[in-house]
Amino acid sequence: MLRRTQTVYVETDRFFSPRGKVLHRFDQFLAELAQAQMPCVWMSGWTRAQLDEPRRRFGQSDPYIGENGCGVYLPEDYFHLKNSDTIRLGRYTCIPVATPQPAAAEALGELSADTDVSVVPLRKLSQRELSQNTGLPAKEAELMRLRDFDELFFFAGASETDIEKFCSEAKGRGLALRNGGQFWSLACGSNLAKCVRELGGLYDRALRSHAPRLGLRVLPGDGGPSAQRDTWAASVFDRTVTLTERVGLSEENVEVQDDPASMLASGESSVANHARDFRRMSLLGSKNRFHLHSPEVWDDVLLCLGEGSPRRSWR
Repeated sequence: MLRRTQTVYVETDRFFSPRGKVLHRFDQFLAELAQAQMPCVWMSGWTRAQLDEPRRRFGQSDPYIGENGCGVYLPEDYFHLKNSDTIRLGRYTCIPVATPQPAAAEALGELSADTDVSVVPLRKLSQRELSQNTGLPAKEAELMRLRDFDELFFFAGASETDIEKFCSEAKGRGLALRNGGQFWSLACGSNLAKCVRELGGLYDRALRSHAPRLGLRVLPGDGGPSAQRDTWAASVFDRTVTLTERVGLSEENVEVQDDPASMLASGESSVANHARDFRRMSLLGSKNRFHLHSPEVWDDVLLCLGEGSPRRSWR
């Protein structure tokens, strides 16, 4: 079953719309990994119910890490040797890293009461309210609150000071609190690094050698320091490949342009030119960083993995 020693861990949520539409030609990358027989581990904030359909659609049979590092989900009989601390969740054997529900729901209620900060959990919304708040049809919206570990919520009329107090108290209680943009997530003990170590250990045991772990993430903006996320567990990966959503005309990539002065004077700033410059900069030294919107991005990533063939444009 496991033919390759290298495993690829991918943050997948940026590659799917809320309704499951594939973005950025990610399906083509998955097909290339499948052809290379290289395990691809999805790392997602989505629920088991949300992930079932896209995993079936793309033939994903490898383990995945769900609900923002709350647990490792192992398909039936994927590994012959498993950790003793496992639970059964639907069709999966799960290595729980966070405490299963209702622990997070109860912790959120206690935290809200003790800090006097009002929150609205998704599980308490009516079906109509849930659809209105998520922008999804009722059936798809319902999948968001079928959670095994974490609790999604939003603040109700809380000030910035209130939210800071809430976050500080959550940290003091050892709770994992994450701002997901549209909703917040609270879990009792989620830990992406531990999930990767647990799963990586199983791959190492199955292969009887270390299976190098390559992590692939997407950073918003230009990928600068302000875009770094505390949730990325860099230390548990042997190598990280970073995709950035936008490339600015920084001093670094101005140096590799054909004619920096004329380019800056003309105000050239199109995505195509940024992608070209970023690709050239990557070839000149930033080997693990690529532009998400480049037509050659997946060629570049596959070459970085050692599995690609020379130049093919994925338009």
